[in-house]
Amino acid sequence: MPKNSYYDGPVSDHFDGQRFFNPGEPPTDRSLGEILRWRRSAPDNPWPRSIPVTPTVPEPRVEGLRATMVGHATLLIQLAGLNILTDPVWSNRASPLSFAGPRRVTAPGIRLVDLPQIDAILLSHNHYDHLDIATLKALHRRDAPLIVTPLGNDRIVHRHLRDARVATGDWGDRIEFAAGAEAHIVPANHWSSRGLRDRRMALWGGFMVRAGGRLVYFAGDTGYGTGAIFRAMRERYGSPDLALLPIGAYDPRWFMAAQHTDPEDAIRILSDLEARAAIGIHWGTFRLTDEPCDEPAQLLAAQLRAVRIEPATFQAMRPGQVADYS
Repeated sequence: MPKNSYYDGPVSDHFDGQRFFNPGEPPTDRSLGEILRWRRSAPDNPWPRSIPVTPTVPEPRVEGLRATMVGHATLLIQLAGLNILTDPVWSNRASPLSFAGPRRVTAPGIRLVDLPQIDAILLSHNHYDHLDIATLKALHRRDAPLIVTPLGNDRIVHRHLRDARVATGDWGDRIEFAAGAEAHIVPANHWSSRGLRDRRMALWGGFMVRAGGRLVYFAGDTGYGTGAIFRAMRERYGSPDLALLPIGAYDPRWFMAAQHTDPEDAIRILSDLEARAAIGIHWGTFRLTDEPCDEPAQLLAAQLRAVRIEPATFQAMRPGQVADYS
């Protein structure tokens, strides 16, 4: 049995002493046979080699609530004078290798040199399209921001950045990252690994961020499952002013549904949370699954029309786009 080198803690309702799991939700583990079945049946949906992006230069600070899309699950959230990054990835590949693995087709919507000073990073889990060591090193050298992350991911970061400031916690924990600003680590229906023998040994999650009287939800990666975790968040934390919800990397559904939401599922989360507004993330930058590049945005627009939700309520943002929320 492989040793858990990321986390050594007590058994809980979502940790069996060696691995974390999603209690009461569909399993996310997939067998080699299922992976081969997926790859054998994959359709030919080629993505563009590159998509033009016009990067934006953010203001140093914003007193209200502003979101700028960098790409994939990376956004700059400017909230009550604070600058927060979600799952920062500026590398060309979401991979442990510089020459192989998913390659980004959209340049970052903010150049790294144009970022304002970053106060905190929300790091949802350890997959390579979310935890990018090269980017964390660059941000640490420049700003030394506080990294807030679920259990076990601190050890991954500290292996590469010994003096990084990392605050780690379990689902339900509250971390104050600035005066009057707090991040609550919340469940997600997902999994984790950096290699072949560490599946589900570090925890994954999302965040409810409260500052300046506003509430922002960053889902990280998640499947919808039973929907229970989202309804429980609404009861515990209230309705978010803004929800960052994944809408891509969902096809084929038989393989992906337990771990990644599609646009229809994301709208269900919007409804469960009673969120006032949402941004569609986790699409159009790295080709991870079978759907065409623009399909998530198209399906989101169609589903919003079908359930009679105003399109402005839930935007599928592209790199460089900026949205303000009053």
